[in-house]
Amino acid sequence: MEKINSLSLDLETYSDVDLNKCGVYKYAQSSAFEILLFGVSVNGGEVQVYDLAQGESVPVEIIKALTDNSVLKWAFNASFERVCLSVWLQRYYPQYFESYSIHEDTVGGYLNPSAWRCSMVWSAYMGLPLSLAGAGAVLGLSEQKLREGKDLIRYFCVPCKPTKANGGRTRNLPEHDAQKWETFKAYNKRDVEVEMSIQDRLRKYPVLDFVWDEYHIDQEINDRGIALDRTLVKNAIAFDEKSKAELSEKMQELTNLDNPNSVQQMKQWLADNGLEMDSLGKKEVASVLKTAPEPLRTVLTLRQQLAKSSVKKYQAMENAVCEDGRARGMFMFYGANRTGRFAGRIIQLQNLPQNHMPDLEQARGIVRDGNYTAAELLYDDIPDTLSQLIRTAFVPRPGMKFVVSDFSAIEARVLSCLAGEKWRSEVFANNGDIYCASASAMFGVPVEKHGVNGHLRQKGKIAELALGYGGSVGALKAMGALDMGLAEDELQPLVDMWRSSNPNIVKFWWEVDRCVKETVKKRVPTETHGIRFIYQSGMLFIKLPSGRQLSYVKPRMGENRFGGEAVTYEGVGGTKKWERIESYGPKFVENIVQAISRDILMYAMKTLSHCFICGHVHDELIIECSKDVSVDAICEQMGRTPPWIPGLLLRADGYECEFYKKD
Repeated sequence: MEKINSLSLDLETYSDVDLNKCGVYKYAQSSAFEILLFGVSVNGGEVQVYDLAQGESVPVEIIKALTDNSVLKWAFNASFERVCLSVWLQRYYPQYFESYSIHEDTVGGYLNPSAWRCSMVWSAYMGLPLSLAGAGAVLGLSEQKLREGKDLIRYFCVPCKPTKANGGRTRNLPEHDAQKWETFKAYNKRDVEVEMSIQDRLRKYPVLDFVWDEYHIDQEINDRGIALDRTLVKNAIAFDEKSKAELSEKMQELTNLDNPNSVQQMKQWLADNGLEMDSLGKKEVASVLKTAPEPLRTVLTLRQQLAKSSVKKYQAMENAVCEDGRARGMFMFYGANRTGRFAGRIIQLQNLPQNHMPDLEQARGIVRDGNYTAAELLYDDIPDTLSQLIRTAFVPRPGMKFVVSDFSAIEARVLSCLAGEKWRSEVFANNGDIYCASASAMFGVPVEKHGVNGHLRQKGKIAELALGYGGSVGALKAMGALDMGLAEDELQPLVDMWRSSNPNIVKFWWEVDRCVKETVKKRVPTETHGIRFIYQSGMLFIKLPSGRQLSYVKPRMGENRFGGEAVTYEGVGGTKKWERIESYGPKFVENIVQAISRDILMYAMKTLSHCFICGHVHDELIIECSKDVSVDAICEQMGRTPPWIPGLLLRADGYECEFYKKD
């Protein structure tokens, strides 16, 4: 066989573990896991499919290449292939398997990600869909993914229900349908061909080497995993079941309904008791609760408690946890392809409820001990208590601690730096509070947190959060301005005051708007505020200070809903479908600022890659380290400004804890 420089791979596998619920790490750990088909192209040549389910074996040269870090391995969603092959090699070819871990780390069971490239990441980098079929369709490839794949996967790759017709079997094997099996082999071969065609089509737009380095750091964090307190998780699930049963019983007593969980029955009961409600959503119920008379108030309160879905997080933890007590595969690199930010997977650390309990440790101890009676005695609302304890289920290894470090007001700092809004940068230079300073600039009076004119800080905060990217009255309302006690007629003046005190930010929005339009109309490069806009082969690229590019597919001029001109491009919109999306200056600024903030977080991850980073949420890192590591040293390293954005004032704050929490 010729010298192997690269492999393009696609596997078809079987396991009794649900991949979507549990993730690939737990899936591949199952004793029932096996590789059925091994599709591979060596050095871009003809695709071979090795039928392992029917006794064929993979040539030893390819086995060796899998563990040789000088050979590049390509796959679409490569983390699946890499993790599956790591387990498979250890089982059948242990003499060739080698991990990249040091003894003290927990990434030991996996192949080194630095030898892997993922064409799904490449698709995301180009603003394309995150599915093989979707990317192939948008690129108009002549080889398209075979449509019958889903049915074949359902037939061969997951357990089946035993029936009389199938002789009571729980699994379909090749001999149960030889024709389907041949089609499955063709499907496996086609997937490798489509994956190679995507690489070929995108060759003109390579992903930069430093972005692949970032991907490898992400894979290492996913391999490392984060430990779970399984006793706490188990007891939280049991507490929730008990609490739900009690709440349902109380509701039934009060309403005499067969099923008080039924929205229809509950609406009817409320109407019969003089309260018409269009929706029983969280917000609607919360606003009615302020004035509802008894027993409606109690019934609605019980309903809110029953509706808390926090136990789903504990269930997700139980599903994902691996044999060594760690949950892996929680982060998806480039999950948000407009900015390149991460997406959460499985347990979804990106949207954990906050904790505000003063006695968090005590509540945690009670649940961990399984003392339901004490919990009932001390806490009115068990579902809310369990919800606030979710973060605390993440724990460091014995003898270690967590250091949690995050950037202070990262987006506000990046926006101020890019736009050259000097007064804001001075606030950051003096470690001031941007919400107080913003309120002060808007209202022309000094504002101090918990001090003089302190009541105005909230208005400054909501304006900061809602108005930085062109938002107006609607954005303030969406942020809950009216719930916070602001009057309807205060909103427009608030927008006007914020904009007049931030003229350089407003100017930045419209300069970006002008550049994008000029680039799309005339197909010429433009530049403003250190950001470059380039049109090339039906794509709009926005080049960031880091050197990374944002990609917008098939941009063109269109009309917005007000009759003015707007730039539109193709992407995954609010409907989760591939469609034409309309955009304008402030929206592009939002993408740019969030993308740069993401690049700064990645820079911090590289700086701290010698530490055991085991999780990250938005602009925060969770590091597992020995007890003597200094929080200040970690914050100092995290707060280093990247060389490509001089003048940006960064600050990272941190704390240490025995379990994860919001400080």
